[in-house]
Amino acid sequence: MHLLQSGVDITVIALWLGQPGTARRWVNSVGNNREFRFTAKLFHAFTHEREPAARDEHDFKAGIAPIAEAERLGAILVQFPWSFKNEPKNREYLWGLRNRFQDYPLVVEIRHASWITEEILDTFAALGLGLCNIDQPLFHRSVKPAAHTTSSVGYVRLHGRNYQNWFSPKSDVTARYDYLYRPEELEPWVSRIKNVAHDAEDTYAVTNNHNLGKAPASAK
Repeated sequence: MHLLQSGVDITVIALWLGQPGTARRWVNSVGNNREFRFTAKLFHAFTHEREPAARDEHDFKAGIAPIAEAERLGAILVQFPWSFKNEPKNREYLWGLRNRFQDYPLVVEIRHASWITEEILDTFAALGLGLCNIDQPLFHRSVKPAAHTTSSVGYVRLHGRNYQNWFSPKSDVTARYDYLYRPEELEPWVSRIKNVAHDAEDTYAVTNNHNLGKAPASAK
């Protein structure tokens, strides 16, 4: 996984946030690399169940505080599933979520194509929300590859193209992201990442085809 910042490739790690002490140790571990940044993924109770517990917001913010205070936080990824469609109740929920976490650099990943409209992209830009450009298996109404930039943070996330297991109820997370990219499949993304980086201040390109070490292989 790489961070492109002002044309410089810098290693970055995408993480699920744990306790404040854990985050503090991560910050200390990269103390010799002034340009290292972390990206965090918002707790799934906010994005998938959309019924967070009373303390979830407090605990998440407390956990991420050491990274944010050290100015090491590149972005928080707010990733929704394909079932999260562009509907009034979902728009209201997303705008409310943005208000709750507006002190952080937010990037939204949506997988249903109903969100990719000029009006929504303009709203993202007005609210300072980044949009995650994704590679995924393309089914009916799936978000297609693109190079959108709606905030100062550019973001690209490559999930692989495991069509057989993507929507299979029998597949777990490991099987769903079990895919090794061929070089010719990644080549178009080189141009897209460069386009995003041209329009953003910081750009993160993350490989998420993580089964059996395929993500670092694809990133390399």
